[in-house]
Amino acid sequence: MVRGGSSCIRVSNELGAGNPQVAKLAVYVIVGIAVAQGIVVVTVLLSVRKVLGRAFSSDPKIISYAASMIPIVACGNFLDGLQCVLSGVARGCGWQKIGACVNLGSYYLVGVPLGLLLGFHFHIGGRGLWLGIVTALAVQVLCLSLVTIFTNWDKEAKKATKRVGSSDDQDDNVEQSNPK
Repeated sequence: MVRGGSSCIRVSNELGAGNPQVAKLAVYVIVGIAVAQGIVVVTVLLSVRKVLGRAFSSDPKIISYAASMIPIVACGNFLDGLQCVLSGVARGCGWQKIGACVNLGSYYLVGVPLGLLLGFHFHIGGRGLWLGIVTALAVQVLCLSLVTIFTNWDKEAKKATKRVGSSDDQDDNVEQSNPK
């Protein structure tokens, strides 16, 4: 959530200030940071996957099951980091409707049905449910990435500065109608 909030604030501030290239650079930097952090977390999780289950049980079946789940959880963590950043970019650009549609579509049209299908119909269990969630995250990252990649940053900066200008006019009107 912190990454999403920071990307939202940074992008919206730069667009509002009329700096589209700096906003675009901020997106690249924060996505790069999310990828680097994700690689570190995935590496650590995969490195300890055979022993992590021992923190929960001494039963060999549980230890083995935990070890089989770790790659799926690691992939989900990596994609969630990217999704968080890209959702923040969407909020910072004022694309709340796009973000909401992507979230609804990826989870309710793809992730939940796939998770239920894999988990209960194909009897994969918890792995199937997690695969549904990871697939929803992948769809979300793909859609938000495409929207971000094909963004006309100059146009977004003009829209943002126009919104800031209209907000200033409203503030002036409120001050004039309520003199101190």
